Amino acid sequence: MFWKLQENILEKEDIEGLVDFIRSTERFTQFEKVRQFEELWCAWQGCRFSVFVNSGSSANLVITNLMKQLYGWRDGDEVVVPVVTWITNITPIIQCGLTPVFVDVNLKDYSFDYEELEKKITDRTRAVFVTHLVGFPADIPRIKNILGNRDIKLVEDCCESHGAMQDGVKVGNLGSCSSFSFYWGHHMTTVEGGMICTDNEDIYKLATLKRSHGLVRELPVHYHDTHKAAHPDVDFQFLFLTDGFNVRNTELHAVLGISQVKHLDHYIVVRNRNYAAFMEILAPYSEHFFLPFSEGVSSFSLPFVFRNEKTKELFQKSIGQAEIESRPIISGNILRQPFLRKYANPADFPNGEILHQNGFYIGNNQFVDEKRLNKLAELLREFFLDGPD
Repeated sequence: MFWKLQENILEKEDIEGLVDFIRSTERFTQFEKVRQFEELWCAWQGCRFSVFVNSGSSANLVITNLMKQLYGWRDGDEVVVPVVTWITNITPIIQCGLTPVFVDVNLKDYSFDYEELEKKITDRTRAVFVTHLVGFPADIPRIKNILGNRDIKLVEDCCESHGAMQDGVKVGNLGSCSSFSFYWGHHMTTVEGGMICTDNEDIYKLATLKRSHGLVRELPVHYHDTHKAAHPDVDFQFLFLTDGFNVRNTELHAVLGISQVKHLDHYIVVRNRNYAAFMEILAPYSEHFFLPFSEGVSSFSLPFVFRNEKTKELFQKSIGQAEIESRPIISGNILRQPFLRKYANPADFPNGEILHQNGFYIGNNQFVDEKRLNKLAELLREFFLDGPD
């Protein structure tokens, strides 16, 4: 394959560090390396608290579950979500007994159609779950203006947008809490892994408990004595304060995270340089595309959104023949998924339909170089010169 969607971004020093750790440790499950990675991530992200879990999907599940408990949401209360997002932004809402309310997206930053978002807020809305899609920061100031003084929580999914910025602030620091993913193909990787970030101590404590069954001993030591004193009839080693999950990650994955986060700023620079070159390549053919734009991008992928569905199909076929791998833009219109069709008619979300039918993306990472970008430019010239017949 000339241009894979995902590539092995683990560097030699990352792997050697993991091997050295395996040879020297007797503790592989969650322990000191997990805490070290959480502290490093807090420093990089600029937040007070981070909780390392086994995936970005688990981060979303824990966030939804703990916020329902912490803020007293009732079954059936509403969480507003974009119609184009990853499936595990939606399933935790359903699994926690809440109701997802879908909003169309816009074709500039791929977040909400902000005018439609305002119309979907009701007296049962408890949260807006923002997805910073494929590296584009959503317009958080506009969303906050829509929410006004209402008691509606703002949650950010940053799983594809590490380091994206909103007015000089990294996404993930703009709401009540946020989720990140370190899956294999993301900006940096722990192979499998995710993070919950917040400045709210109550959210942090409940996330830490729920990550590990609800066990009090999983909290930092300075919280222990209060709970020991409050529950003297229960052995502290098996004292559970809440319901929870087992979504812990391992020392092995944390060691990779500790090493990978050192490369992350450089990776983002390269990704954004590639994205700028990609936009220049598309510019001569701009009449054929909906071109995204958002200040503060931290590019995840290189998205093509055609104005014509047939043109999209033909060009996607041509790049496939040139061994360039592609995928839909995340879910496309997620309401086309069989188990979600009962919530709304996908045809009522026209921009979601455009991304679904007319869009796809190709990979972006530090291995995308001038040779690949020149090949892409050549393919576009040949395609539009000959005409998409």
